[in-house]
Amino acid sequence: MLGGYLLPALLLAFLCTPANSADLRKVTVDFIDGRYHLESRAWFDASHDALYAVLTNYDLFTKISSGFAEARNLAPDKKGRPRFYTRLEGCVLMFCKSMQRNGYLVLKPPNEIISVGYARQSDFRYSRERWLLRPEKGGTEMTYTFEMEPAFWVPPVIGPFMIKRTLREGGIDAVDRIEAIAQGKEPKP
Repeated sequence: MLGGYLLPALLLAFLCTPANSADLRKVTVDFIDGRYHLESRAWFDASHDALYAVLTNYDLFTKISSGFAEARNLAPDKKGRPRFYTRLEGCVLMFCKSMQRNGYLVLKPPNEIISVGYARQSDFRYSRERWLLRPEKGGTEMTYTFEMEPAFWVPPVIGPFMIKRTLREGGIDAVDRIEAIAQGKEPKP
């Protein structure tokens, strides 16, 4: 008799469990000529406008990734472009580093955000991010690209492997957190 109740109970539990809607569809990380290239594609159960608002608000970035020790919006530059500051902390094996990045945003509402780092005010010789948003199936698809060249020593051989792994794993966690913030929820720690 217990078996007769077990299937409906399991079905009810499954139907009542909130689904994790964010869908990370693709993540690739390459190391080419001293630069890291990351590309990801994800779908979010969030409106296009809400997602755009989250990705342009650096004050929220510490909630998106635990790698951000600090992140904030700064006053616009002389050209009127929004500026940002981030301080990341991370370790590759026993090599730990705090990395600063200052830069500006090029906003192309409602679909594109470009983040460019100032090399002289950052720990990166080169850094550029691009978010491209498009409505899809009641939500939003985001294509994200990030290219960066560190201005600090990275242990040869194992360093690129570990950085690639860290970027890939960090992206998986960030997708869920971005979606929660865009939905007006507090992301999971």
